[in-house]
Amino acid sequence: MTNLTATPARLLSADSHPFIAAPDLAAVRILVVGDVMLDRYWFGDVSRISPEAPVPIVRIERREERLGGAANVARNAAALGARCGLLGVVGADEAGEQVAQLLAESRIDSFLQRDPAISTIIKLRVIGRQQQLLRIDFEDAPTDTVLRDKLTQFNALLPDYDVVILSDYNKGSLVNVAHMIEAGRAAGKVVMVDPKGDDFSRYAGATVLTPNKSEFRRIVGSWSSEDQLTAKAQALRAELRLDALLLTRSEEGMSLYTASEVLHMHADAREVFDVSGAGDTVIATMASMLGAGMPMADAIMTANRAGGIVVGKLGTATVTREELFGL
Repeated sequence: MTNLTATPARLLSADSHPFIAAPDLAAVRILVVGDVMLDRYWFGDVSRISPEAPVPIVRIERREERLGGAANVARNAAALGARCGLLGVVGADEAGEQVAQLLAESRIDSFLQRDPAISTIIKLRVIGRQQQLLRIDFEDAPTDTVLRDKLTQFNALLPDYDVVILSDYNKGSLVNVAHMIEAGRAAGKVVMVDPKGDDFSRYAGATVLTPNKSEFRRIVGSWSSEDQLTAKAQALRAELRLDALLLTRSEEGMSLYTASEVLHMHADAREVFDVSGAGDTVIATMASMLGAGMPMADAIMTANRAGGIVVGKLGTATVTREELFGL
């Protein structure tokens, strides 16, 4: 039996990789599939407390709409210069039209399935004095008929893309994720998954799985040492037949577990303003770099840098090629 805890480990840092050249991403083709959302931001001034309840009164002065969920993953990949397509489900409503318009503005190929039986998923955030005061979620699960159509369209689109990102927010759009992974790997594609939920078995066979620390703990339980964490990560990677497992660890950085080694990357030290969508940025950046042929270690370093940049921005945001590579 293989001793998974004996996997060689090394620490990556900017000193060990002092310069990473900006790759040409124009030829990289990424298909993002998953839970599509519309993020709405209402910005206002807070000057007094309501006489009706002990809550602040926000006088709304500005409204902003951004792509959220899987759509934010696609937006991040497109912002870096990759050719990106998005397959997902929205309602036949005003919010769904807004998502389609934002995709067009971001030059993302839209393959949205319209489900007249549901409303588009919306996350409404109320911001006062640059701080989030309240978030209201509107969401419905897609119907079975639309999900079957989506799987058929996925199979038709697959030959046109090199990398597939499955962005699961546990909202019902990826009930066929196991079939998508199987089809993607059979077609020779890199299949990356951002997971959710209490059962990771449906992600078996993916190229890379990218859970955060809390998602990973929910599956394998807690750990008391780095060696124990490595053992649990390698056991899960082997059980799910993954090429790699990338664990994002907030202020502790990232750890990549493969059959041959473990790579640790310290967090890129920056002032954290908002962690919303940071995972989207990380997986989109890593997918873009791998699609361009960048070695895994350099792709992780680049994704780590992108995550450090995006947490310094408000709300779901993107990182530009110029910010990432200092162009």
